[in-house]
Amino acid sequence: MRSIWNGAISFGLVSIPIKLVNATESHSIAFRQIHTEDGGRIRYRKVCELEDREVTQSEIGKGYEDADGTIVPITDEDLAHLPIPTARTIDIVAFVPADRIDPLQMGSAYYLAASGAPAAKPYTLLREALKRSNRVAIAKFALRGRERLGMLRVVGDAIAMHGLLWPDEVRAPEGVAPDADVSVRDQELDLADALMDTLGEIDLADLHDEYREALEEVIAAKAAGEAPPEAPEPAASGKVLDLMAALESSVRAARESRGAEPEAAEAAEAAEVRALPRHKRTPKEPAGKKSTSTARKTAGKKTAPKASSAASRASGAKKSTAKSGESAGKAAARKATGTDKKTPAKASARSSAKTPARASAKTPAKAPAKTPAKKTASRRRSA
Repeated sequence: MRSIWNGAISFGLVSIPIKLVNATESHSIAFRQIHTEDGGRIRYRKVCELEDREVTQSEIGKGYEDADGTIVPITDEDLAHLPIPTARTIDIVAFVPADRIDPLQMGSAYYLAASGAPAAKPYTLLREALKRSNRVAIAKFALRGRERLGMLRVVGDAIAMHGLLWPDEVRAPEGVAPDADVSVRDQELDLADALMDTLGEIDLADLHDEYREALEEVIAAKAAGEAPPEAPEPAASGKVLDLMAALESSVRAARESRGAEPEAAEAAEAAEVRALPRHKRTPKEPAGKKSTSTARKTAGKKTAPKASSAASRASGAKKSTAKSGESAGKAAARKATGTDKKTPAKASARSSAKTPARASAKTPAKAPAKTPAKKTASRRRSA
């Protein structure tokens, strides 16, 4: 890599010869200005206003324009003899933790390469000291006609330097945040966390400039005399009315693009919080449904006939049983007194024939009456 600045790092009494090289490069496509009618190049010519003629690069120097329009010439020799110690030196002034540096201050990045064999030992010493202390070095240096602020840190086995803006060059974020008092719900934060978890894991090496690739395709098509590829339809943009719905859709889309498993996607779908619609309550009951009291009354009416019929059958059975028992008792009395001419067998047969079969089957039999023989024996003992 070609060096853009040569000097030394001043580390206390230690001096480290180094070369400054660019750590980054631009891959953006550059355009030329052309004449749209015939395609001719448009060039800028450097013309002297006093002589009204074009001048060469060797005739061009630097000058400072004063407030009244006066030009003060400044030569390269004047810049080389500036009364500052950082003209050819990167002067380290402090060592601080890396989190003390605001990323807003970071600018261009450079690599500091050791210049020659004598620089290897002090260069390695500074690198290992930065590693072990977990700190960065703050330094001043002069580049392109002005003094700058820099930060030195370890990148692999090399020392890198980031150009820093001076603290007074960073603007305060006044008037940037929304003025309205906005409250965020926990459900919205949960969905935002889920979206960050889905999009957070990525290898930065996989990122590339899609705009430059598309531009290269257009240039190749135009050079071959073909029609450039058509751009896809832009997504409809508008005001976000439902933040929860937008977050849920973003989480689903991110999981689908990352190839999330269906089970995990279904579980996430089930865990989503949705607002239930509110319905007004009506005093009337919906059609087709009956109240509990009405149902009970209806059930009572339907079961009443069955209960009454069962009760009538039971009462009839009791009456028939009572009649049969009564007739059996009268027959026994007549036999004992001699008034009954019929035999006991016939009387019992007739009484059993008169008794209904249902009643005798369902109704438990009463205690049997005393037989005529026992009654006759008791009367003889009493006589």
